[in-house]
Amino acid sequence: MSLVRDIHHVSLIVADTSEALCFYQGVLGLEVLDERPDLPFPGAWLRIGTHQLHLLELPNPDPLDGRPAHGGRDRHLALLVPCLDALVARLDAAELPYSLSRSGRRALFCRDPDGNALEFIEA
Repeated sequence: MSLVRDIHHVSLIVADTSEALCFYQGVLGLEVLDERPDLPFPGAWLRIGTHQLHLLELPNPDPLDGRPAHGGRDRHLALLVPCLDALVARLDAAELPYSLSRSGRRALFCRDPDGNALEFIEA
């Protein structure tokens, strides 16, 4: 029997919370939560269904160069969307690049303004 029963949140490092929110809140439409504690660094908590995404404005210890062009070959966060076409329209409107899943599934990969890879799966 597993001791782990669910995921509460995922944290991503961002260079600028405001810029990251333009993507996560503005393009993806995620809701910002007011429950973020008073921490000694900027950031934001966002709702994804019953889970959370924590944006942490901290120096990034990971290299930004040399990452795979296709996010499916990099560490990434996979998110479910009801309609991939609606997401494509928003990414196109924001002039943000993406690549379709190479497996033939209804999925795409993109990167946030800080290079974090995201996978979106139609479900």
